Amino acid sequence: MMEERKIVERFDTDGDRRLNRVERETARDWLTSQPRGGPFGRANPFGGAMPPPGFGGRGFGFAPASPGPRITPADVPTAGTAGLYDPATVRTIFLQFENTEWESELADFNNTDVEVPASLNLDGVTYRDVGVHFRGMSSFMMVPAGSKRSLNLSIDYVNKTQRLLGYRTLNLLNAHGDPTFLRPVLYTEIAKHYIPTPSVNYIRVVINGEYWGVYVNAQQFNADFTRESFKSARGARWKVPGSPRGRGGMEYLGENADAYRTIYEIKSSDDPAAWQSLIRLFRVLNHTPPDKLAAALAPMLDVDGALKFLAVEMALANSDGYWARASDYNIYLDESGLFHVIPHDVNEGLSDEVFGRGGPPPGGRRGMPPGGPGIFGPARADASLDPLVGLDDATKPLRSKLLAIPALRERYLGYVKQIAERWLDWRRLEPIAHRHHAIIADAVKADTRKLYTFEAFESGVSDGNESLKSFVLRRRAFLLQEK
Repeated sequence: MMEERKIVERFDTDGDRRLNRVERETARDWLTSQPRGGPFGRANPFGGAMPPPGFGGRGFGFAPASPGPRITPADVPTAGTAGLYDPATVRTIFLQFENTEWESELADFNNTDVEVPASLNLDGVTYRDVGVHFRGMSSFMMVPAGSKRSLNLSIDYVNKTQRLLGYRTLNLLNAHGDPTFLRPVLYTEIAKHYIPTPSVNYIRVVINGEYWGVYVNAQQFNADFTRESFKSARGARWKVPGSPRGRGGMEYLGENADAYRTIYEIKSSDDPAAWQSLIRLFRVLNHTPPDKLAAALAPMLDVDGALKFLAVEMALANSDGYWARASDYNIYLDESGLFHVIPHDVNEGLSDEVFGRGGPPPGGRRGMPPGGPGIFGPARADASLDPLVGLDDATKPLRSKLLAIPALRERYLGYVKQIAERWLDWRRLEPIAHRHHAIIADAVKADTRKLYTFEAFESGVSDGNESLKSFVLRRRAFLLQEK
């Protein structure tokens, strides 16, 4: 929704393509002089200037935050040989910033290309010059200072060969909208049975010696991911960033790649041939007659994978999905020339509420204007979300064009039904949920920076109408009802 502000080049006086402490201080002074609705680029899609970070305050139902206990690496046992995303392992990482006011510095540089350096310690090994910035939009803007905000860590910020257990980037999410910490983990566990999906588990974070609690550790969509999932680090990758006014639904906008660059962020080498392949896919998808479309797409798109992608996000009611906003997903062009659609940011699935739990604030969805469809998609994402919603929406041709073909629509509906039968069965899902909960329960209880209470963490699984259990039971019943 807000284009990242590029300021490194402006203040990089020593030419090393990053900002040292003195350069960052100069940049921060400059940023404070920029109006939020003007040169800084923080335009509000609803009109006026973007509100300051944390404008929601405690009125959004967040638990009070307080300093956490002091912890040193000597206090934490090593995690052994388990992988970084092992679901049964909760590692602890220690971040040390040179600035004691690291939180305000990260906030000042939010939505810019500035990384704030820190050293990272994991299992007694120190990784120097790790780049850190806050990530997310609502998970940042709605959360007040002092409470947990989501982090992005660039392990290779300075040393391009540096890896953390084989990975160059970490996404540490604050579980905004999910007191249970469960939804992205369960969504991913289900999705992995159908499509390549970035891994998710949990990690504890200590910053400048203070425990900042449990984060959801979500794998980055990068060459590390494609190497694991597609056995290759090559190919082209695009991120379609989240936006309520997203135009990233694969519409055909002409043959000029510049028309696509502000919508589809290329994350691999900026190869003109890759852009032409993407444009060709969009042209074929949008302008091929329905009776010829499946055959035309077969050599260039993993059609079955696309149907599974659409089925998963619809069966699990992902309110940030392609179906709702034409954004918040990834595209991968493999070495053979086949396109794949990959999930991104699945933390708002398995939920009735478009923007999470804890009770909506005055004005509706986390303070955004109420009013039905609008920019949030063709329908509210809840347990009665119709899997065939929005099939007349030309801005999302991956749905409207593919599902207009009877055979593909029936295959898609078969996947939706299969997910409902196999995975939205609480007898199957409950032990998985409780297993993940048990792994982090003590760590969450000790977490003084978490957004919701420990009571909400415990009760959110199966108690009441807003619980995970309630949603799963209602969603399954709706999808399997006779029509």
